[in-house]
Amino acid sequence: MSVTVEKQTDPPGEAEQASAAWDLKERIRASEGVLRQRRGFFIDAYRRSTTHLLVESNTLVAFASVRRDGYVLFLAVDPDYRGQGHAERLIADIATEHRSVTCHARTTNDAALGFYEHLGFEVVRRIDNYYEDGGDAYYLKLGGDSLRDRLSEFVNR
Repeated sequence: MSVTVEKQTDPPGEAEQASAAWDLKERIRASEGVLRQRRGFFIDAYRRSTTHLLVESNTLVAFASVRRDGYVLFLAVDPDYRGQGHAERLIADIATEHRSVTCHARTTNDAALGFYEHLGFEVVRRIDNYYEDGGDAYYLKLGGDSLRDRLSEFVNR
């Protein structure tokens, strides 16, 4: 991770970076067709969660919003900043605070599925018609030995 990238957090009830997170999510949605949420849903979920943010020169480059139970609602990295370990760092930060980390990913989102598999997430189940547009999802979980293994990798870097 670049030394100029600053870690920040928006705790539940705060939404200092919510607009920037929405803008980043929408840029990704427009170009990649993923992260399709309505603004009201997104802002409400953002405000109710803890959002881990990575900021460089006052520009949001990555974020992950997580519920109290370790469920990742949103994970996004600016395409210009991918491949630098930002998403891994966000997941590692979340994992230090939770016994397990879970999320959903579209069954057709090969990039996301490959990323989560790389980190040690396992498919718990498939859910047909999970998304509003009828898309199917996998429910994924990182926990137990795979969680401890991933954390030790990041601690030792």
